[in-house]
Amino acid sequence: MVSEKVGGAEGTKLDDDFRDLERKVDVTSKAVVEVISKTSEYLQPNPASRAKLSMLNTMSKIRGQVKNPGYPQAEGLLGECMSKYGRELGEDTNFGAALVDAGETMKRLAEVKDSLDIDVKQNFIDPLQGLCDKDLREIQHHLKKLEGRRLDYDYKKKRQGKIPDEEVRQALEKFHESKEVAETSMYNLLETDIEQVSQLSSLVESQLQYHRQAVQVLEELSDKLRDRMSEAQSRPRREYIPKPKPIFDFGDNNHSNGGYSTSMAPPPSRNSESFFHMARLSFRKPGLSPEQPSCKALYDFEPENEGELGFREGDIITLTNQIDENWYEGMLNGQSGFFPLNYVEVLVPLPH
Repeated sequence: MVSEKVGGAEGTKLDDDFRDLERKVDVTSKAVVEVISKTSEYLQPNPASRAKLSMLNTMSKIRGQVKNPGYPQAEGLLGECMSKYGRELGEDTNFGAALVDAGETMKRLAEVKDSLDIDVKQNFIDPLQGLCDKDLREIQHHLKKLEGRRLDYDYKKKRQGKIPDEEVRQALEKFHESKEVAETSMYNLLETDIEQVSQLSSLVESQLQYHRQAVQVLEELSDKLRDRMSEAQSRPRREYIPKPKPIFDFGDNNHSNGGYSTSMAPPPSRNSESFFHMARLSFRKPGLSPEQPSCKALYDFEPENEGELGFREGDIITLTNQIDENWYEGMLNGQSGFFPLNYVEVLVPLPH
C-alpha cells in the first residue's frame, strides 16, 4: 500500500465490469442510508420533538418500561387545543361546538398519521435498514478482504524469485477467490433490486391510504360545519337588551370591592402612603422564597410515564434533586416527580 501511495507503484487492476458493479453498489449504499434518514424526517418533521422522543425512549428503557411514547403529531396538538377551548366556550355556542367538532377531527387525523408512521416503518424503513445491516455490510466485508488479498499478491509478485513460487501462486488463487465472492455478492444484490422497488411501492401505498382516510375525515367535518352554518343563519337573530345601570351611593362606608352594589365607599386617596403600600402587596405575584431552589417552566410538559411531573408554561417548581445532566426532580402543588432540564429555567440552583 505504501509503495502504491508513496512510490507510485502500479497495483493489479480489476476489470471494468467489476468496477462498474462496485460503483453501483456504492451508490445503492449511499442512497439507502440517505433515503432512510429523509423518510424519518418526512414522517416526523419537528427536530425538537424527535430529540425529545429519543430522550424519553432512553429514559423508558432505563426504567424498564415497555410502552414508549409516540411522536406528537401536529394534528393531534391542534385538536387538543381546539377541543379544550371549545369545551370552555361551551358547546351551546356556535363557535364552541364547531371547535369541538374540528378538534375531534384533528385527533382522528393524528391517529391516521400514526398509522402512516407505523406502516412506512414496517414496510419501507425496516427492510431498507435490513439491507444496510446485512447485504451491504457483507459486501463491504468482501471488498475489504479482496483489497487485502490484492495487496498481498502484488507484494509477493514483486518479490518473485526471493520467495517460493508456490506462495505467489497461493496468493493469486486467494485473490481470485475473494474477487469471485465479492463480484457474486454485488451481482446478486443488483439483480434483486426489484425488492427495493417493492418497498418503494409499499411507501406509496401507505401514503395513498393516509390521504384517502384524511380526505374522508375532513369531508365529514366540512359537511358538519356547513350544516352548522346553515342552521345558525336560519335562526332569527336575538336582539341585545341592555340591563339597567346600577345606581351607586358613595355615602356608604362599605369597603367591599366585589361586584356591583347600590352603595359603595369612596376609594382611598391615591396620594396616601397606605394606598401605594397596599397596591404593591396586591400586585405582588405570589412566589417562592428566594433562598429556596426553584425553576420556571418555559413550556408545557405533559407527563407520559409514571413518576413524571406535569406543569404549564410559567409555573414555578421547587427543585429537590438533580437526577442526571438531563433530568430534575421537583415539587409543584404538593406533587413530586421528574421532568427534563431543557423545559425549565433555573431561578435558584440546587446547593452543591
